[in-house]
Amino acid sequence: MADSSVAPPGTSLPAAVPPQSGHKPGFVQPSSYLRPQHQTRSMTSRLEKQIDKDERNALNAIRKFLKARTSYDVLPLSFRLIIFDTALTVKESLNILVQNGIVSAPLWDSSSSTFAGLLTTSDYMNVIQYYWQNPAALVQIDKFLLSKLRDVERALGVVPPETVSIDPEKPLYEACRKMLMSRARRIPLISLDSQTGRTMVTSVITQYRILKFVAVNVGDTTKLRKPLRSLHLGSFDNLCTVSMDTSVIEVIFLMVKRSISSVPIVTSQNILLNVFEAVDVITLIKGGDYEALQLSVGEALKKRPQDYAGIYTCSMDDGLDTIFETIRKSRVHRLMIIDEGQHLEGLLSLSDILEYILLKGEADEIADL
Repeated sequence: MADSSVAPPGTSLPAAVPPQSGHKPGFVQPSSYLRPQHQTRSMTSRLEKQIDKDERNALNAIRKFLKARTSYDVLPLSFRLIIFDTALTVKESLNILVQNGIVSAPLWDSSSSTFAGLLTTSDYMNVIQYYWQNPAALVQIDKFLLSKLRDVERALGVVPPETVSIDPEKPLYEACRKMLMSRARRIPLISLDSQTGRTMVTSVITQYRILKFVAVNVGDTTKLRKPLRSLHLGSFDNLCTVSMDTSVIEVIFLMVKRSISSVPIVTSQNILLNVFEAVDVITLIKGGDYEALQLSVGEALKKRPQDYAGIYTCSMDDGLDTIFETIRKSRVHRLMIIDEGQHLEGLLSLSDILEYILLKGEADEIADL
């Protein structure tokens, strides 16, 4: 399989990197930097002040935009919404997810006609870990009902996700704040039926959809030129990493324990090779083959679709201007921060970006310098 990494806007795709000694062929290599290596962020004091001012003005423009738009505005003109009844089994819901190419869905309790939260890949991993720790019950996993998901969380000692939602006519800014407060990556839009007085699930919006909406409609994102190293954005300490030889079930246990949805795959020299994601678990078990969870990460990655986009990377010298441009053009869920030698330095999540554009210096006044 050819190298399927994606070159960010403004850069050309590097030639396919031949597998290094000890690496299995056919895996995605890190993409090139969002900003060409020869461009630096060295600045004079005057230029630095101007960039600081532009950054604050851009953040102010983004916040005004989010407060002036509603969650309805983010939705495409045409979309479909799949809602799962909590009476469905894990197997039934998994088949529907795979058939429709989705990774999450709202849950509906038909017995009380109420919204019951969101089903995500994290729920499947919780169920897998629970049954894996109770081998005698593993044969019953396909009969497990979605209504029992909270029972599994309690058994594992996992903090249940906060059930948050928002009226689609509320400002988009409020939806973003709710997502940050609950650490949710997506939020359901719940409206009230004026005739029946009952709630209705209108749709679900994600962090990616919101950030892309901003990237497409707010030109001031091009002014966010401060490098990541000066913004202190991203996670750098106690990063979870695995190797190509790590088993998938070990990775699942790690993701459940740390409440994360992806794990970087590195060499013994900490060179980034790929990223194992929660959605990769869905690909493995979609046919009910739970034995596949004992495969190594390297073998599991071979089962990815041929059109898998690859992983996205950036450096500490990149600003959010180029990252927003990447989000505008590509479906990005996270960026791996690497150095010139492709060594993993950190991880930049969409939550990091959303928190920055909403909260950074929010109380500061925008003043001319």
